Amino acid sequence: MTYPKELKEYPKLEEKTYPFRLFFNTFRDLKPEQNILFLHWHEHFEIIVMREGQATFHVNSKPYEAGPGDVLIVPSGGLHVGYSRYSGDLSYVSIVFHASLFKDRNQDSQHEQFVAPYLHNLNQFPVMPAAQNPECAAYYPLLERVIHEVEAKEPAFQLVVKNQLHLFFTLLSRSFPARQRNEREQSERHSVHRERFKPLLEHLEKHADQRLSIEAAARFVNLNPFHFCKTFKKLTGRTFIDYMNFCRMDEAQRLLLETDLTITEISGRVGCDNPNYFTKLYKQYKGLTPSQARKQA
Repeated sequence: MTYPKELKEYPKLEEKTYPFRLFFNTFRDLKPEQNILFLHWHEHFEIIVMREGQATFHVNSKPYEAGPGDVLIVPSGGLHVGYSRYSGDLSYVSIVFHASLFKDRNQDSQHEQFVAPYLHNLNQFPVMPAAQNPECAAYYPLLERVIHEVEAKEPAFQLVVKNQLHLFFTLLSRSFPARQRNEREQSERHSVHRERFKPLLEHLEKHADQRLSIEAAARFVNLNPFHFCKTFKKLTGRTFIDYMNFCRMDEAQRLLLETDLTITEISGRVGCDNPNYFTKLYKQYKGLTPSQARKQA
């Protein structure tokens, strides 16, 4: 699994008429703090349904611990990233869809009153609805029906998925009819941080061979180093140096698996002048040496 070249993703969906897609993510023999969802954002909604294992997802700067049966809702435009919490296996399903999936309901006054404000990000559901209102767990079987329909692909499954998702949002809107103003203002402040940091995060993803100092990174987003480090850790769940190394080792993993470059050449491609240090760093983040990784592939 490799990280996207740009933080903004453009998910390939089923079709224009039914803009949704499910991603089935399975990991084996994970290490604690291993990345299971690379930092990115998109204009689509994403519903994460945990199946196995324990994970921490950071959504718009806030961490959320999740286990089997938990559901997380990532709003449109939200930055999100995920890490394993313990050693072992982990799996989750991502239900990704665009708000235009429900465009034919725009003339429905009930839809406009209760559902549309969430689709347009005027209001936002809690990332983990059942944590704030346990009754929301009763709506989660609707998501399991969505997953089943996509797996079975019986006639008109797209229509069933669309209706189940709309019902899910409608029922949630009952549980969370309005966000308090101070919550919206706090969300707006997080949004400012997201927009400010997106170019820097994209730069790190694209330029794994460049080592950026904390001071230079802070200048990139027009913050002093102290506030930069504090904000970056809150946004991504990692320190800046840790995150930068993570990006470099993910690029190294991609080069190991997809190219015939030597380990020394790959070391240079990810900004490590000393191959021995590169091997040590790779093992620290991936749990095995570069040569072991290539042999396994």
